[in-house]
Amino acid sequence: MSQASPAIPQKLFFKIGEVCELAGVQAHVLRYWETEFPMLAPQKNRAGQRTYRRKDVEMALRIKKLLYDEQYTIAGAKKKLASELRSPGRDGSGAAPAKAPLRSLQPPPSLAARFSSTRQTAAPPKFTDEQRGSLRQIAHQLREILDLLDEGDAELEAMRSKKK
Repeated sequence: MSQASPAIPQKLFFKIGEVCELAGVQAHVLRYWETEFPMLAPQKNRAGQRTYRRKDVEMALRIKKLLYDEQYTIAGAKKKLASELRSPGRDGSGAAPAKAPLRSLQPPPSLAARFSSTRQTAAPPKFTDEQRGSLRQIAHQLREILDLLDEGDAELEAMRSKKK
């Protein structure tokens, strides 16, 4: 039953159907896991649809591996995940977790499609070296903000798991 983890596309958000396809489980299974595992908590958009971020997809794949491949019970998988979140890199593999690749600062496909027609007809903007430097600095700051948000998410999940 052991299979290599599927490649997760470089996207900011995933719909439940996409996560189901990546994880190889049905939607009701994912929704059940959300009730059992507080660390799997996708946000909902205005329409009430679940929007999974990359960390949610990775967590769903980890839960599936624990339950299906390693044959953990739900309670055992909860404990294992909680201990992994408390002390990353001590999951028995002996290796520190790989740092997630930097997020893409590209617009989501829905926005890219909206503006693609204007990009094709307009010439690319010309920036001075000073403007390019400023834009690089802004991009660097945005990446730092995204990293801080990820760290905050991890701390929040750790606090949630301690309460239980």
